[in-house]
Amino acid sequence: MKSQFIFLIAIVGTLLGIRATDTVFAAEARKPNIVFILADDLGYRELGSFGQKLIRTPNLDALAKQGMRLTQHYCGNAVCAPSRCVLMTGKHPGHAYVRSNKATPPEGQWPIPDGEVTIAELLQKQGYVTGAFGKWGLGGPESTGRPLVQGFNRFFGYNCQSHAHSYYPSYLWSDDKHVELKNTPPVPGHASLAKNADPANPKSYDVFKGQDYAPDRINEQVLEFVRTNKNQPFFLYYPTVIPHVALHVPDEELKPYLAFGWKDPPFTRGKGYGYTPHFTPRAAYAAMISRMDQYIGNVLNLLDELELAKNTIVVFSSDNGTTHLGEEVDYEFFSSVGELRGLKGSLYEGGVRVPTLVRYPGRVAAGSSNDRVSGFEDWMPTLLEIAGAKDDVPSETDGISLAPTLLGQQQKPRPLLYREFTGYGGQQTIRVGDWKAVRQNLLKGKTKIELYNIAEDISEKNDLAAMHPDIVDRLAKLMAKEHVPSETFRLPAID
Repeated sequence: MKSQFIFLIAIVGTLLGIRATDTVFAAEARKPNIVFILADDLGYRELGSFGQKLIRTPNLDALAKQGMRLTQHYCGNAVCAPSRCVLMTGKHPGHAYVRSNKATPPEGQWPIPDGEVTIAELLQKQGYVTGAFGKWGLGGPESTGRPLVQGFNRFFGYNCQSHAHSYYPSYLWSDDKHVELKNTPPVPGHASLAKNADPANPKSYDVFKGQDYAPDRINEQVLEFVRTNKNQPFFLYYPTVIPHVALHVPDEELKPYLAFGWKDPPFTRGKGYGYTPHFTPRAAYAAMISRMDQYIGNVLNLLDELELAKNTIVVFSSDNGTTHLGEEVDYEFFSSVGELRGLKGSLYEGGVRVPTLVRYPGRVAAGSSNDRVSGFEDWMPTLLEIAGAKDDVPSETDGISLAPTLLGQQQKPRPLLYREFTGYGGQQTIRVGDWKAVRQNLLKGKTKIELYNIAEDISEKNDLAAMHPDIVDRLAKLMAKEHVPSETFRLPAID
């Protein structure tokens, strides 16, 4: 009955010249809950609903059947911190404050300043209670970027990306206090086998197993947040640390994958770089993703139990593509990015096109799919519109609300999608329609532009720049317009 009522209101609104999205969201007696789940380094093809054949993700596959797949959705950037900055502030990397990973020892990353307005702050003003659980990465514990001063009422997890490299740390943050975990000693994120250890003996790897698995503690706090705030609108931001290496996962999670009998050569960290060794790295990586899927299933089941699911929009995405550390994560074995070119750290498609799902019962069509180009900056206006506050979107943001697309309405294509990144040699890219321009090695002074037609060449194999100099020139001018120089994150070739 409720959905029919909303549909009737939408028809009346249309007859009066009011957008259907306005009428639908205005019809809610209570603002919808918002759950935004962010995987860490999950590749475009690492969910069953996006073509994965080896890794089991039943809860996320069910979520896809209950909602919409966004098949051309782009994360904010090619690595953690700058991608999350785009998500939180709605600004693309051309003028976002954080444009690459930059540590601030002893703990934390380059902080977003007080003047930055986050989606959490805007939702707080709409009466939402806000909570972040997992990996933050936008400012150390004493900085202006810490979550409790950037719009979150509750925080539990890792403040620092480096700290999050271990799944068996000595502590996590609960708001602004340490919570000790039962890992004595803690398992480092980066370590090597003992000098006399036999790499062919599985017991040599036991030193990298802890007792208190941090993602378990984080998921417990996520569920507690939902239970505590079930009677008021909440914004749950769940940036899980999985499946970012190190390869740490409880042994019981490995068993289903060990049964497959994969030829799974140990990762020994023999070259001296990477994260902690693992005897069965393929099984471990798959098990980590399945463990993440279980955590998400816990959240979805609780929404059902508390009868909140119908008034909750759930978004799932990833902060960037699969890691390039192939000895630890065998992305070719798993076909982690499929036909896409590039991995984490790259602005080619495999580094920034991410699997994205949206469920909103009665509004987003079940089992649907949409290929409209969109990006992380779009979530700020989208979620505000869904919360009935579309007029409160800051004018300096770059996002375009996806609400019409999510509701099955026709929406104009995005005029452009711009990304830049000072890491991995310095990169710049822009997509306009099916055309994508890419620059590499900007830190070395290179400004050559590659040109690809994504609709015809999703793998970005055929550089068409020489054939279309007019398009190259047009896209070069647009990139110059979108780039605002940063003193902290400089790109000398274009600054």
